[in-house]
Parts: sequence; structure tokens; C-alpha cells
Amino acid sequence: MSRIGLKPVPVPSGVEVTIDANKVTVKGSKGELFREFHESISFDMTDGVVTVSRADDTRQSRALHGLSRALLHNMVVGVTEGFSAKLEIQGVGYRASMSGNDLELQVGFSHPVTVSAPGGIAFEVPEPTRINVSGIDKQQVGQVAADIRAVRPPEPYKGKGIRYEGEYVRRKAGKAGK
Repeated sequence: MSRIGLKPVPVPSGVEVTIDANKVTVKGSKGELFREFHESISFDMTDGVVTVSRADDTRQSRALHGLSRALLHNMVVGVTEGFSAKLEIQGVGYRASMSGNDLELQVGFSHPVTVSAPGGIAFEVPEPTRINVSGIDKQQVGQVAADIRAVRPPEPYKGKGIRYEGEYVRRKAGKAGK
């Protein structure tokens, strides 16, 4: 039995959850999220708590049970608190700046790299070597942060590049000279 799937999802005050068969809409103070779930998963809202159940015990239904509950919980947290990913830049002359709503990265190329913010995502550069990516959709925030990191991933010899905050980069020894 799925331990995650059995946990009910509490709906805080100020959040409106609309369930229409396998389509769920969550509205909150930060915005609105919509997701269509598999038809073998059903939702039931009672007393400010949403419970997730599955139709049968097939392998696919068991796998989707916990996943659907986690996705619904992330939707509720997203519209109330939001999600953020923090990145840091290391390297001499490497920096980030805001150009309107776009993020401009200078990370060792002959030209600055511009990253446009998709809908629902906001960039913030508190200092030239830090980037905050925030939004209400956890999956989208993580994907945009991964795309920014992919512009110049950290290299193993000097550690230069863009990394997640607190990420450990395994270092290699350079040439063994005399």
C-alpha cells in the first residue's frame, strides 16, 4: 500500500480546490494551477482535506497513487507559498544581471547569454554571483533552474560554472607536473 498516497492533503484557508472527474484546479493567493490526472485515480474533498484513492491494485495504479498525491500537494503548496531554486556562479569575471525580465549571464563566452523568463517564473539577482528562480509550479521552477545551470555547468578542475546553492562539485587533480 502506498504510504504517500494514503496521506490526506490538507487545504489551507484561502485555497480553493475544484475537482472535476480527473481534472483538478487549485486557486490560491499566488495564482492558479491546473492538472489532468490519470483516470484510475480519484479525488475526494471533505472538510478541507483532499484524499486520493485508486480504482484497482494494478501495478500502474499503485505507481500513480503516490505520484498523484505528491503532485496535488505540490500544487497546494505552490499557490500558497511558491517554490524557489537558488543558483550560485563561481569563476573570475562570471556574473549575472537583470535585463528587463530576462537574465543576462556572462560566464566565459565571447558574448553574454540571455535567458528569458517563461510565464509564471521570476528571476532575481540579489548579488552578481547569485540567482533566485521562483514560481508556483515546482516542476517548471526546477526545469528553468536546470536550464540555467546547463549554460555553464561546474567543471571539475577549478570548479568554475553555475551550480545549485550548496551543491558539492567533486574536484579532480590537474596535471601531475615535476
